[in-house]
Amino acid sequence: MSSVKESSAPEARGIKDSLWKAQTATKTALDMKALSPVALELIGLVAYTDYFVICSGTSSTHVGAIVDTIEKTLRGHRVKPKAIEGRRSAHWVLLDYGDLVVHVFDREARMYYELEKLWLDAPRVEVNEDTAVLGR
Repeated sequence: MSSVKESSAPEARGIKDSLWKAQTATKTALDMKALSPVALELIGLVAYTDYFVICSGTSSTHVGAIVDTIEKTLRGHRVKPKAIEGRRSAHWVLLDYGDLVVHVFDREARMYYELEKLWLDAPRVEVNEDTAVLGR
């Protein structure tokens, strides 16, 4: 099992850029105490994105804070979402960056939809919560 080193801010488009976005979103979610983050590599499985990041918050307020912080962090690197869905109810918020889709659920919605189970064929990108560095 090789590890993927943390990359610097994106300079060019492509897989490296989408991995950097996934790493940054996951690290930000962890910093916000998101629950059970999962990063899935969808390269070659779907045409619409390269990575999913899935995590949970403990309440709608926590979900909103995770979403706001991920969005702010990526905007700080001039990465803006194409769309954000579900922000009002904050039970399942989707941030669509094109090559990265971030799903932030409350606990009940995540258990109900079990989104990870729909993507059993997708390679998991391990998340080391101590160092918040993604590896394979």
